[in-house]
Amino acid sequence: MNNGIIKFFSNGLPVGAVGVITRPRNPKGWKNSHFRENVILNHRTLRGYQMAIEQTLSIIKPDATRRNLTGKINQRFEDAGLRIVAQKRIQLTPAQAEGFYAVHSERAFFGDLCTFMTSGPVVVQVLEGESAITKNREIMGATNPAQADEGTIRKDFAEDIEANSVHGSDSPETAAEEISYFFSKLEIVG
Repeated sequence: MNNGIIKFFSNGLPVGAVGVITRPRNPKGWKNSHFRENVILNHRTLRGYQMAIEQTLSIIKPDATRRNLTGKINQRFEDAGLRIVAQKRIQLTPAQAEGFYAVHSERAFFGDLCTFMTSGPVVVQVLEGESAITKNREIMGATNPAQADEGTIRKDFAEDIEANSVHGSDSPETAAEEISYFFSKLEIVG
């Protein structure tokens, strides 16, 4: 190992698996000064630095597609450095909406949410980039547009707390689950 080039000891693990790398402790790479570190393997891990490249699910909701805001919303994601690596415009069935939002099935708003999400087409997409989950949530703004920061998607485009234009995953685990709900691995191309 020279010049901080990463050597993977966990050969053959898929992207996202935990693996071990070794790299120099200092910029000079002195002999015998290497250490081992557990990292999330990613094809964008470069020259001794682990970039937190993530994927997250984004949904452009019926209120936004009805008003032809898809392009304006996607421009915000791209301007912030997120890439759209999978995308499709679909009409959710009641069963699909109920399945996707099953985590909220005991909450009072569940029925209205499912009705709203099936009221028109949605755009489901996978966004990819450094810290994509956090970045997407910052770009979207607070769920309640009245509480969202200026310049966020929800502040600028949402009609109300339900018709708030966009959905985004809130954690890596949720992102993986939500992405697989709508996309096969073959459909995600970067």
